[in-house]
Amino acid sequence: MTDATTRFEQERPRLQRLAYRMLGSVSEAQDVVQDAWLRWDRAGAAADNTRAWLIQAVTRLCLDRLKSARARRETYIGPWLPEPLVEEAPSDPLERAEDVSVAFLLALERLSPLERAVFLLHDVFDQDYAAVGAALDKTEPAVRQLASRARGHVRDARPRFTVPRDRAVALASAFMRAANANDPAALTALLAEDAVLISDGGGKRPAALRPMVGREDVMRLLAGLASRQPWPPPGAVRPAMINGLPGVIIAAPDGVATMAFEPDETGERIAAIYIMRNPDKLGHVKA
Repeated sequence: MTDATTRFEQERPRLQRLAYRMLGSVSEAQDVVQDAWLRWDRAGAAADNTRAWLIQAVTRLCLDRLKSARARRETYIGPWLPEPLVEEAPSDPLERAEDVSVAFLLALERLSPLERAVFLLHDVFDQDYAAVGAALDKTEPAVRQLASRARGHVRDARPRFTVPRDRAVALASAFMRAANANDPAALTALLAEDAVLISDGGGKRPAALRPMVGREDVMRLLAGLASRQPWPPPGAVRPAMINGLPGVIIAAPDGVATMAFEPDETGERIAAIYIMRNPDKLGHVKA
């Protein structure tokens, strides 16, 4: 392995995480990092600062992709969710689990591409304003303004509390047991009064065409699902951490699906359920 290749591979995990947060897509993030490698191999290997050069390349490649992504989102069928990120925990000490949470990634969707890039580079990946400005060909005052505006949009998406992981996992397990037993009373007791359920089928597989908001709304959907087909047996359900949340990977009859459970601030109720059924976003997930 050449020195240039070694330097790139040392940065690959960080570049992959940056691209995923920019695009909300595991597969597109992988494509962007591969494109960055080709550019690095052709022109960047002589760079004095490997990390700065590669971050700039990945950020600009992501910005190019976001231009077409916005047009695709306008015609998307039903609610849009990011591709599920199945992993144990971030390996970079500068990153936090909530920075891949579905709520956080949905908040990033409300930002302009430039706001998103500035916010991620500075607030998540700890780049100083001068480095961010260099990566984006922007002045430092302009970068500071973009960052300030972005923070206002995403502030509420970052939880102000931390639920111990074992408690969150226990809550998700209790939900799955109640669903498997077809126990509406137990399911209702596990949901927060203002619980939200968002399912993404992308028009390819059955899913709700709007977010379910409130305990009663969520329960109506769950009851409808139970009446159409039984809950998958335990052998078809595998626990996993999905976007930093406890969840499951389901080997459903019509293909793989994922569910992630976000606890409320008490850790005693489920505040949100995110279900991914769109096959285009599940190619990297193994049942």
